[in-house]
Amino acid sequence: MAAARPRPPRGSTPPDGAAPKPDRLFVEALARGFRVLEAFADRPTAMSLAEIAAASGLDKSAAQRLVHTLVSIGYLEKTAAGVAPSRRILDRSFDYLRSNPLINRAIPILADLRRTIKERVDLSLFDDLTMLYVVRMQSKRDTFYAHLIGRRVPTYCTSGGRAVLSHLPEEDVLDILQRSQRRKLTPRTTVEIDQIMERIVQVRETGYSLAIEEVLVGEIAVAAAVLDEAGHPVGAIHVAASLAEWQPDEFVARAGPLVTAAAAGLRPS
Repeated sequence: MAAARPRPPRGSTPPDGAAPKPDRLFVEALARGFRVLEAFADRPTAMSLAEIAAASGLDKSAAQRLVHTLVSIGYLEKTAAGVAPSRRILDRSFDYLRSNPLINRAIPILADLRRTIKERVDLSLFDDLTMLYVVRMQSKRDTFYAHLIGRRVPTYCTSGGRAVLSHLPEEDVLDILQRSQRRKLTPRTTVEIDQIMERIVQVRETGYSLAIEEVLVGEIAVAAAVLDEAGHPVGAIHVAASLAEWQPDEFVARAGPLVTAAAAGLRPS
């Protein structure tokens, strides 16, 4: 069973061509406020009001009012370089992380896996076309983005994503792949649907997924899907290491059974 698809943009035409029904509970002003916050997703720097308006698709007057409101309640702040997200946004991330029972259960399992393998260990959640990192336990080769929770990576080409896809019906897998903007993140990224499907078949046979330099050059990663009580994939546990220190066969032999056992330990009984 695939995750629910995101709701289409407000005002978009449904697949059958019928006019969209008005949603009387939908608060347009609130949605525009979130569009302002989301404007920083592709440009993680301070921006001017005009830049925020352009990035959010709002006119300058609406952007000005929304920015003023978000500054007043603490979710944006004014800096010498422009307007930027404030630290109060982290409070809402904290609220989510501590309220998610899967993350709560995962921490001791991930910590034990990290002590055993001595490489980077991550937990990601399945969110349709992307996997969202919610726990990251670092190795000795730290990079800035490898520290950050909240990062999204494509489902189609990542070890965790393909582990998740291996537990979905083929029609759901094809739907996700066809809707994905399949592009090469590195020279070794797999983007052809038939090749991705072959990798998924291999995952179904082994129980874990392997990705070699598909997201980061020099990185090898092994992942296993985390399932809910009904057997549906909700996320994945990843172990990532450097090809400068591991031969692929040796890493798979070491990490594959460990990550599979860790993921199985997270499934509710």
